[in-house]
Amino acid sequence: MSNEKEMIVDIVMDHETIKETTKSNKKSKEEQPKELKMEKITIQDLPGVGAATAEKLESAGYRDMMSIAVATIGELVETAGMSEAVARKMINAARDSMKMGFESGMDILKKRELVHKISTGAASFDTLMGGGFETNAITECFGEFGSGKTQVGHILAVNALKEDSEAYAVYLDTENTFRPERIIQLAEGAGVNPENILSRIMVARAYNSDHQMLLAEKVDGLVTEQQKKIRLVVVDSLTSHFRAEFIGRGTLAERQQKLNRHMHTLAKIASSHNICVYVTNQVMAKPDQFFGDPTASIGGHIVAHASTFRIYLRKGKKGSRVAKLIDAPNLADGECCFEVQQGGLIDIN
Repeated sequence: MSNEKEMIVDIVMDHETIKETTKSNKKSKEEQPKELKMEKITIQDLPGVGAATAEKLESAGYRDMMSIAVATIGELVETAGMSEAVARKMINAARDSMKMGFESGMDILKKRELVHKISTGAASFDTLMGGGFETNAITECFGEFGSGKTQVGHILAVNALKEDSEAYAVYLDTENTFRPERIIQLAEGAGVNPENILSRIMVARAYNSDHQMLLAEKVDGLVTEQQKKIRLVVVDSLTSHFRAEFIGRGTLAERQQKLNRHMHTLAKIASSHNICVYVTNQVMAKPDQFFGDPTASIGGHIVAHASTFRIYLRKGKKGSRVAKLIDAPNLADGECCFEVQQGGLIDIN
């Protein structure tokens, strides 16, 4: 009799064990696909996105979760013709999949280790910039004609491609200032093959502000579709077309809004693909300023706030140039002197 009771107890215990094991296996199976789905989630997995909507988004440049996560509700509404509620759900879902939220300072410090510094060739200029021009940032350089803004853009292109043999540079030319002959001189001065450097600089001439903004948006496609490793984007100059097309105070608000969108596109490119964006800017003279330097950059606070670093270039004595760092998130204000020569920049002691 006691043996029969023991057998019954063992059968009940085995049955309970099987039930618990089945539950745990079922739970783990339910959890596992969910985790995998979060890792392999695509645009069509987002709420409210079908095949037609996904096609519209991809044609407009929204090809991955990051591009959706950093987009605004207004941009998605205008692009795909969806409601604000659906756009908000899409953005929130994309941000959840990317785990975009608060991070510790140590996490940010580790990400900062991915930032590259592009050398100018002049030690004093590199020191002023904390080691060189940073990727994942917009650097604005403004100054009068002949101050060396375009020269710095050419030099950065050569040095960026010299440091990375697989990298490419994009040059958005709005004033017909790109010169391949100058690239050849700088490449020879840097000791690299000029033809190799020129073959990896992608130049596009912008004929108006809309064309300029469109070309900036196409940079994202070069990285995602053509799988090109873009290290540097040069916009020379940033405000030339905007200044020519929007004349008078009546168009100032429209110009600034459009310029703001353009700067945000460049900022997104820099942040998403760890690219150094270098923009040159024109200047104007303030007639009401009686003391100090009356030179002021075009674009006002919009360009100033959107730029990570701001450099004021001016002509010095005997053909020299002076670079003054006037705004940086982590560097002290300062200035340096250098000369522009055939082979590049050299320091002046």
